[in-house]
Amino acid sequence: MERKSGVLMHVSSLWGEYSCGSFGASAKEFIDFLSRGGFSYWQVLPFGLVDECNSPYKSYSTFGGNPYFVDLEKLFQDGLITEEELNSSKQQTPYSCEFDRLREERVKLLIIASKRACSELKEKITSFINSNKYLKDFCCFMALKEKNNQKEWTLWEDASFDKDVEFGWQFIQYEFFTQWAEIKKYANEKGIGIIGDMPIYVSFDSSDVYWSRRLFMLDDNNKMTDVAGVPPDYFAEDGQLWGNPLYDWDEMEKDGFSWWKDRISLALSLFDGVRIDHFRAFESFWAVKGDAKTAKKGKWVKGPGMKLINALKSVSGNKLIIAEDLGDITKEVIELVEESGFPGMRIFQFGFFGGDTPHKPHNYINNCVAYSGTHDNNTLLGYLWETPTDQKNEVMRYCVCDENQWNENGCKAIIRTIMASNAGLAIFPVQDLLGYGNDTRLNVPGRSEGNWLYRITKEQLNLIDTNYYKKLNELYGR
Repeated sequence: MERKSGVLMHVSSLWGEYSCGSFGASAKEFIDFLSRGGFSYWQVLPFGLVDECNSPYKSYSTFGGNPYFVDLEKLFQDGLITEEELNSSKQQTPYSCEFDRLREERVKLLIIASKRACSELKEKITSFINSNKYLKDFCCFMALKEKNNQKEWTLWEDASFDKDVEFGWQFIQYEFFTQWAEIKKYANEKGIGIIGDMPIYVSFDSSDVYWSRRLFMLDDNNKMTDVAGVPPDYFAEDGQLWGNPLYDWDEMEKDGFSWWKDRISLALSLFDGVRIDHFRAFESFWAVKGDAKTAKKGKWVKGPGMKLINALKSVSGNKLIIAEDLGDITKEVIELVEESGFPGMRIFQFGFFGGDTPHKPHNYINNCVAYSGTHDNNTLLGYLWETPTDQKNEVMRYCVCDENQWNENGCKAIIRTIMASNAGLAIFPVQDLLGYGNDTRLNVPGRSEGNWLYRITKEQLNLIDTNYYKKLNELYGR
């Protein structure tokens, strides 16, 4: 694996004036920042439309794009929204995503904009949507959801829908994908690759399940017999009860896993590589009864293994696929990751809980992606602040940093240590480059509120010394 480095930051965390990061000027400016710092990759989180939990890992479609990322200023320039509408969309605070406001206002505004599309644009939209069955289904699903007062699809009473709303969603998807294509082109021209993120599971209340029920473990009444989660671990003592429907792998295998091949093909058309979340479920997955209150009680069930992986590899070509192999990892999971050839993940923060673990940098192999932390971890400074003194001192000694200077220099010492490791790819959340504390943490697994809100300002990004990181990347051959 060629030695490279990158930065993890979701699009929603970009700065801007409209309640959430978008595919606007800030995206290109962030790419410029990466280029100046000698980084090669920008890693993002999933692109789907989030539900009331705001989690990018729970969306109404694994194939559809998030309307909140559509750049309003481009729509204004194209004459599709008015100056008054643009100004009324401006945010109240630059430091946090305003998801409640976005849910209330953004789609309504974009549907209004769709009604101003000229005939030429309408033709482009129709042609684009007709070329992608999954997007067409998603737009229909969202129109039905609107007609049924946003209820879960099992509670729908009206099978008709407003064609203007359906076209509005088609317009949204067209703008989303065309705007993103421009951002990706800009990144690639700057020598920056984009790494996407694919949740292994989809939401029950989604276009994916509604149109393809046979592919999921549902009973005759469309109830989930078992749901997804993970047993108790570092992140949550009760486990994590995700509540997603489980796949009917036998049914999926009948047509050669075509749904999954379509899914990975789309992802790799949007990105230069993709991380598959909870990869270990391909070997075996934690199944919890549908009425369970926690994920403590469940059972491991065998997954599709190399049969599915070979199907994915048949359409992925040579593009980067990262296997998220964290959590309760068995010998069988390790063997599956090795057989797949996909790089696994190493998390610095997991390396110092006792013993000589694979997450300590001196044990990193070339074919892995090393992180200071993920979107689920504390920031490095938060981690150091909350870590017991003895463990913290061990970390500082390991990273050749004065134990008394951890607050000032600890984050940089850890980043430098990961950079120097044998890992082929090193990725750092932007908060760690800034040396920010746990008040900027993106997600706390198991917490019901307050997640996914973090946003950076342009002024804060400019505090990062790109010359320092450029020299560090050069020093360690990245």
